[in-house]
Amino acid sequence: MSTEKKHELLIVTGMSGAGRSTVANALEDLGWYVVDNLPPQMLGPIADLFSLAKSPLPRLAVVIDVRGGDFFSELHEHLAQLRTRSINLRLLFLEATDAALVKRFESVRRPHPLQANGTILDGIGAERLRLLSLRESADVVIDTSDLNIHQLSNKISDGFTLEHSERLQITVMSFGFKYGLPSDADLVADMRFLPNPFWQENLRPFTGEDPAVSDFVLSQPGAEEFVTNYLEALKPVLRGYVQENKRYATIAIGCTGGKHRSVATAKRIATELAKLSDVAVSIKHRDLGKE
Repeated sequence: MSTEKKHELLIVTGMSGAGRSTVANALEDLGWYVVDNLPPQMLGPIADLFSLAKSPLPRLAVVIDVRGGDFFSELHEHLAQLRTRSINLRLLFLEATDAALVKRFESVRRPHPLQANGTILDGIGAERLRLLSLRESADVVIDTSDLNIHQLSNKISDGFTLEHSERLQITVMSFGFKYGLPSDADLVADMRFLPNPFWQENLRPFTGEDPAVSDFVLSQPGAEEFVTNYLEALKPVLRGYVQENKRYATIAIGCTGGKHRSVATAKRIATELAKLSDVAVSIKHRDLGKE
């Protein structure tokens, strides 16, 4: 088997207002060479730089979005051509809710690029439809709705630094079903089959981060069995992600409010996954503090 290291090419796309500029700046700070607003037709020639350059090129990131007009519709074709070449190609898609995007456009007093004579929401809807197939084929999806520019930059740093580039980056996220499914989740587990500590008056004020709540949740019949079997089921999935060059995965663990059962279970699963040598694990409690 060849041990030749493939050149890295990252395509950054997604919803207008979801943070592409922030991501581009963060990647530059990490040593990536970033090209903004490149027509898809130029992807092949710019990838040729890897073989034509006299000295090794840094990792290359290309920002492509609907500003490319008619050119943008040809992106799928050019991505398919690149995937046949000896390049470590990844597609990063930036997502955000309609409410978050509207707020951002209103704050800068700029129209949406697809708004035309309609409203900002009209432009967002048209863009979502145009980007649907790209989102579905993305290697990494990041929902920036609740992230400020510093948090988004840190997330990019966690996932795209040189020392992490060959490892699978796993985010274990707790959440509450009452607040909706995480839009960037690759896998979702439901902990509502366990008794809810909310109904225990001595545990209600605390969270799954507190030992008393964690012990209560994980000592319930079926809890340890679930954790053991779920971790075992994850192993072939994570191996498959690596084989398919997917380097970032979000495992979402939910309960009703995202305060007790999901938090305790997510912490336990993250701790066990961190023992694997070929992954880097972080944990996020999306809805902690909302109740």
